[in-house]
Amino acid sequence: MTGILADDAALLDARRFNRKLAWAPRFKIRNRVMPALIQGLLRASQVGADSKLARRGIGVRTMQAEAGGHQVPVRVLRGTQPVTGVVLDFHGGGWVIGNAAMDDRQNAALIEACGVAVVAVDYRLASHTPLAGLMDDCLAAARWLLGGGMPAFDGLPVYVLGESAGGHLAASTLLQLQAWPALFARVEGAILYYGVYDLAGTPSVHAAGPGTLVLDGPGMATALRLLTPGLPDAARRAPPLSPLYGDLAGMPPVLMVAGTLDPLVDDSIALAERWSRVAPCELHLVPECPHGFIRFPTLLARRTVARSHGWLRERLQARVPVAP
Repeated sequence: MTGILADDAALLDARRFNRKLAWAPRFKIRNRVMPALIQGLLRASQVGADSKLARRGIGVRTMQAEAGGHQVPVRVLRGTQPVTGVVLDFHGGGWVIGNAAMDDRQNAALIEACGVAVVAVDYRLASHTPLAGLMDDCLAAARWLLGGGMPAFDGLPVYVLGESAGGHLAASTLLQLQAWPALFARVEGAILYYGVYDLAGTPSVHAAGPGTLVLDGPGMATALRLLTPGLPDAARRAPPLSPLYGDLAGMPPVLMVAGTLDPLVDDSIALAERWSRVAPCELHLVPECPHGFIRFPTLLARRTVARSHGWLRERLQARVPVAP
């Protein structure tokens, strides 16, 4: 485990923001009204999204990824500079809100900082589709990209990125890709932000109380069970539903991030412990930070994102042959 620089100024800044968060409503995926409302507001906020990216010199292309007869929309972003790698992005949103454009701001920064292209997966949502359908969408997008779905990116390294529910889908997708060794071998790294890796709930999830920021602490374990109705906890923990218990053999290097105030922190700690046995694993437990914190206007958020960019650049630069 390593640490993002958390000096006194950064900790004070985080605590100030947390006091504001304490007054905000908590996200409850078990409440069908809240996700629908948030999804509507999200779509309204995305009007003109492509134009905003164009002003930053980033082009957007919407495509249909297809593998094994399964189709899913993807949003492809690239800048004007030569592409040195491709990031396959799985957005968050508790499996019930979000879309591929939700990560435009973060993905634009990633493109500018690292010279990559981004393929963002517009998977279906659990409000209308069983969780297995979301996982099928994500796997199809990965197989399509890794199998030559975009010839312009053939031969480039691929990195998988997921945040929150997207972290779960990213890790689950990697586990399933083991069935296609040639495709799996093209994935050279993963970035996982505060994902959910045990759908029956880790100890920190079950201990979450009413003081939890961002998320509805007391309802988290129940909300997770709603994703897989009728299954006992033992079945919920079967991979790839719960990546924590999967066979991690052959996994690529990974950067994991979680805030110490996030009730999902145990998920990252437990997965990092297992992942580190098979591949390099850099885990950052960021103090005073709740779920979703990389999107907040704090010093620790900016420093965490900067470390993620640095981690990716290090891997891309290590692939470049040294001139004689």
